[in-house]
Amino acid sequence: MKTNSDMVAGHLRERSGHYYLILSFTDEHGKRKTKQIATGLTVKGNKKKAEELLQKARMEEGERLHAIKSLRAGKSAVDPTLLFTRYLSGWVEMMRPSVEKTTFAAYWQTIHSKVIPYFDKHFPKLKLVDLTPRHIQDYYTYELNVNGVSANTVIHRHANIRKALDYAYKTGLIDTNPADRVQRPKKAKFVSEPYNAKELHDLLEKAKGKPVELGIIMAAFYGLRRSEVVGLKWNAIDFDAKTITIRHTVTEVIVDGKREIVKKDSTKTKSSFRTLPLVPQVEELLKNLKLKQTANRNLCGRSYCKDYLEYVYVNELGNLVTPDTLSRKFQAFLKQNGFRHVRFHDLRHSCASLLYANGVPLKDIQEWLGHSDISTTSNIYTHLDYSAKIDSANAILGLLS
Repeated sequence: MKTNSDMVAGHLRERSGHYYLILSFTDEHGKRKTKQIATGLTVKGNKKKAEELLQKARMEEGERLHAIKSLRAGKSAVDPTLLFTRYLSGWVEMMRPSVEKTTFAAYWQTIHSKVIPYFDKHFPKLKLVDLTPRHIQDYYTYELNVNGVSANTVIHRHANIRKALDYAYKTGLIDTNPADRVQRPKKAKFVSEPYNAKELHDLLEKAKGKPVELGIIMAAFYGLRRSEVVGLKWNAIDFDAKTITIRHTVTEVIVDGKREIVKKDSTKTKSSFRTLPLVPQVEELLKNLKLKQTANRNLCGRSYCKDYLEYVYVNELGNLVTPDTLSRKFQAFLKQNGFRHVRFHDLRHSCASLLYANGVPLKDIQEWLGHSDISTTSNIYTHLDYSAKIDSANAILGLLS
C-alpha cells in the first residue's frame, strides 16, 4: 500500500553549515514541484534530527496533497484519519484557482498563520471527523482572552473556518458543520476619531515638501483608500480636463509565506471607480512630482528602477511606494512632529467628516468616497459631526424654557 510519504520524495541539503529539507512531488495540477524548508539545525551533530524532520515533512506534504486531490475529486470516502489541520490546508489550496489572489491570501494567512498553529499545539491529533463545536469555541475564547484578538477579527476567522467546514459537510466528509453551533462574539462597532479641520490644516502644512505629502493630500482631501493612493497612475490624471480617475489599485498580500504586490486595473467595488476634480493645489503638486521624477531618473541613470514609470507614487530611485511603506512613513511622520496618533485610513474618515460637517449631502459624500451603499456612508460618518447635535439641542431648548 502506498503511503502519503511515498507520494513525496525528499533529501537533506547542507548549506552554510545548516540542514535544509528538499521535497520533490507532483502537485494537484500534475506539475513537478520542489520545496525547500530551513530546519535551523547545524550540520554538526544533528543529522538524525534532520532526518526525522525530513520524514515528518514528507508525511505532512503527502497528507496535504492527498487532501487536496480528494477534495478536488469530490470524494466523500476520504481517509477517516485525516487531521483537521491537514483538511484546512488542503481546502485553502483547493480555493487558490477559484478566487482572486487577495481573497486567497486572506484565507491562507488566517488558516496557516492563525488557525492551524493553534490546533497543532492544543489538539495535535484532532481528526476532522472528531471536531466538535467545543474545539472551535475554545479557540475563539483563547484568541480573545489570551492573545487579545478583537471580536471583529475572531468573527472574520469564524467565517473562514465555517466556509471550509461547509465544504466538508456538503461533500460528505462530516455529518454536520460544527461551526454552525458556535457562539460568535458580538461585533464591536468601530468609532473613528479623525482629525478636525485645524488638525488637518496643521498636518498638511507640516507635510509640505515631505515624501508623505502626496499620500496625506490624496487621503485627506480626496478620501482615497491606501490602495488607491499608491495605485495612482499618470494616465489617470488629465491635466487638460482637470480630472483624476480612480481605477487602479495596489495591495500587499502574503501568499505561501511570501509577501507579494498585487496590481489590479479594478477598484474595491464598481462604485469605487470614480472621477474627481483636479484642484489647482493638487495639480501643482503632481506637476512638480513629475518634474522631480524625471530629474531623479536622469541623475540615477541605470540605478533608477524603470518598472514603475507609469506610477505617481515612487521614491527617489523609482521604486514603488507600497501600502505598508506608506503607513510606516505616515506613522513615523506623526511621531516626529508631535501629531495625535491616527491610522492612515483615518485621513479618509477626516475627509468624510469635514464634508458632512459643511453640509455636503450624504449621497454626494458616498460618490466622493466611492462607497457602493449609502448605508455604509451613513453608518460610518453621521455620528462624527457633534456640532450638528448642538444645533438640534438649541433648536428645542425654547420648549424646555
